[in-house]
Amino acid sequence: MNHPVIPYVKHITPLWASNASIYQINVRHFSPAGTFDSVTNELARIKQLGVTIIWLMPIHIIGKLKRKGTLGSPYSVKDFYSINPEFGSDIELKALIHEAHDLELKVILDWVPNHSALDNALVIEHPEWYARDYKGDFRPPPWCDWSDIIEFDYTQASLREYMIEAMCYWLNEFDIDGFRCDVAAYVPNDFWRQVRTSLDEIKPVFMLAESEHRDLHEYAFDMTYAWSWNKVLFNIVHKRVHLDELRGYYSWNERSWPEEAIRMTFLSNHDGNAWEGTPNERFGDAQQACIVLSCLGQGMPLIHNGQEAGESKRLAFFEKDCIEWQTHSIGALYAQLLSLKQRYTALWNGNYGALMHQVPNSHQDSIFSFVRQDNESKWFVIFNFSDQHKQVAFYENLYTDEYIDIFDASNRLHDLFDDFEIDLEPWEYRVFMREY
Repeated sequence: MNHPVIPYVKHITPLWASNASIYQINVRHFSPAGTFDSVTNELARIKQLGVTIIWLMPIHIIGKLKRKGTLGSPYSVKDFYSINPEFGSDIELKALIHEAHDLELKVILDWVPNHSALDNALVIEHPEWYARDYKGDFRPPPWCDWSDIIEFDYTQASLREYMIEAMCYWLNEFDIDGFRCDVAAYVPNDFWRQVRTSLDEIKPVFMLAESEHRDLHEYAFDMTYAWSWNKVLFNIVHKRVHLDELRGYYSWNERSWPEEAIRMTFLSNHDGNAWEGTPNERFGDAQQACIVLSCLGQGMPLIHNGQEAGESKRLAFFEKDCIEWQTHSIGALYAQLLSLKQRYTALWNGNYGALMHQVPNSHQDSIFSFVRQDNESKWFVIFNFSDQHKQVAFYENLYTDEYIDIFDASNRLHDLFDDFEIDLEPWEYRVFMREY
């Protein structure tokens, strides 16, 4: 008897996400004014980086009860239908989204479904919608010190209806293109199935889960965080784990996750910057190599606002703390890499792109090498993930071909055949490309 293969993923990722990259914006920190208009004025520059998706961190009014710091956390939402007046009005937000769409950019909003501020009107209007601790009091998620929020109870059908209607409101009224969903795995997966069905009836959406749970891809989410990727690279750079841990990540990603699943690869985001450090603090001399891998390996790269300017400081999360903007080599590197990602299908996201295939080498403890290829192009990418000079030979014939080095402006051909060896400085990377 023939048993048909039943697709695991039951929704369709919008085609425009196939070669997308994502850019995170904290409106509060983005400019001295901290307004939507300030963001709108920079959209053309952001597009020049090769970005496709703009992710706006929560734009709602922030609760005051038990507020953290002076301005509070944007993830402590007082009203899910509101706009924080510090950022501007609905007119300015609509203008931002309209300008983004004119530039062929997509805009997703950060959504906080798990909890609300303590002074959200829902606390009074619908106290039954909130979870309780053993004393019967409102509580944050268990084991968390999130003292400025309280958690919802998704066994309540009317809460689900309210939250879905609120999310649909932002599509209908502002024409946004999807959501980044905070602590998505703390909300039942069957709720996300309801959400995706409702949103897709309005327009095709892109959904990003702040989670590393595979099952969220089944019915609702197009992309999940690749926290494991980030952690493995950090530990490799600091000599805490063997390079095989990175191979283990890609093995797990290929075999345990559906091929449609897009993983968000990143060096920084708002949490990492505020609580763990800047990319330079965390990755040091390996930072550029890690950026290259985030853009040319499997996954969708994230740029955290300010990263293209060197992300020179940690930003105070609960205060006004402006990004220090400057022209920086990191921005030029992202622009070069993301233009290649947009152009060449082998580098696209999820099942739109090509798998990474390992190229064994003579220094497997230090050198990470792979090929991605389809009928349009072939990419041979090599990283020295060590602080030592290495002379490397490569085995098997997967890599053999004639290439150009994308970082060599002369575009001269390199004949890389069976006897090919290369000298690599500490943390050096090389990217060879063959166009068919």
